[in-house]
Amino acid sequence: MDSTPETLFNLVKIYSPSGREAAAVNYLVSRMQALHFTRAFIDEAGNAVGVMGDGPRQIVLMGHIDTVPGEIPVRISPPSTGKGPGGRALFGRGSVDAKGALGAFVDAVAGCGAEPGWQIVVIAAVGEEADSPGARHVASLYHAEFAIIGEPSHWERVTLGYKGSAWALVTVRRSLSHTAGQAESACEAAIRAWEVIRAKANATNLDREKIFDRLQLSLRGMESDGDGFEEWASLRVGARLPLDLPPERWYELVSGDPLLATIPGLSIQPVGFPIPAYQAEKNNPLVRAFLAGIRAAGGTPGFLHKTGTADLNIVAPVWGCPALAYGPGDSSLDHTPDEHLSLDDYQRSVETLEFVLKRLCQEIIPARGDRSFT
Repeated sequence: MDSTPETLFNLVKIYSPSGREAAAVNYLVSRMQALHFTRAFIDEAGNAVGVMGDGPRQIVLMGHIDTVPGEIPVRISPPSTGKGPGGRALFGRGSVDAKGALGAFVDAVAGCGAEPGWQIVVIAAVGEEADSPGARHVASLYHAEFAIIGEPSHWERVTLGYKGSAWALVTVRRSLSHTAGQAESACEAAIRAWEVIRAKANATNLDREKIFDRLQLSLRGMESDGDGFEEWASLRVGARLPLDLPPERWYELVSGDPLLATIPGLSIQPVGFPIPAYQAEKNNPLVRAFLAGIRAAGGTPGFLHKTGTADLNIVAPVWGCPALAYGPGDSSLDHTPDEHLSLDDYQRSVETLEFVLKRLCQEIIPARGDRSFT
């Protein structure tokens, strides 16, 4: 590339951890206005939204504009040794996760322009790294015929599946006892509960070889305290869920374990927003358009399934349309102090997206009886 992509560079320059996205949102709305989107505005959830065209059928491209905390000085330089291809790279928080995809969406839609009969909607969602309030807001507002969610997949690959997630607070409360006594403390009991829950996960994973099919647990927080009469200990437990284990079923398995029933004062409380796993269809016009677009840009396409969770899990089941995740960047750099994006890969992803949008808008004809989108 001979120049730095303006949309991407300016977006990454604006530090926007979850809850502090307003400046980045304002910039992106003004940028889409400058690129002659039909409309660009901030919605009630604080998302930046740009619409190209005014037809009755919708394609939605949604990325997230928030990042994890940890500001990284923004600079352009060669990639770090051993990471990524040659050429220039943009370093900065969010360059990979996921402003690279979001910038590519905006630039590709601007390059594609308005297509007769279609609205192409770009949504920069807030709070994806938290509880996804931006995605939850738009899920009921749009009726996409095709949905592309912005997440790093390397520009040559598309992501078809994400695991689900569920969180719980495991708490033990009991009367305080003297440390010289033999009674089990609340902290000891909480650890015993964790061991039981982990054993349950290990049993669930028997004969499951693929990581995408396995239940993955993580212990993400520990607290304990007392008031002189009662003591308590609490663990924050996260679960990454496979397709055949929805959140409600996981909570039932844990709460119904007979070994946990032997721990006095134990409670298990679901927290946050549980999200089921999602698996996209592989043989549909959207996937075929991406395979052709990647090849046209000089790449060899491939498929990914990820062990994390994304806004794809939230909107795709509601919209009920062909959906996938796509974006430039090496996801192993997500959330790291070395986060950076190859500018060559960014340009190839823009070219791929332009190809996909034109293919969908110009060649996809609805079958008789298909729904109309407004």
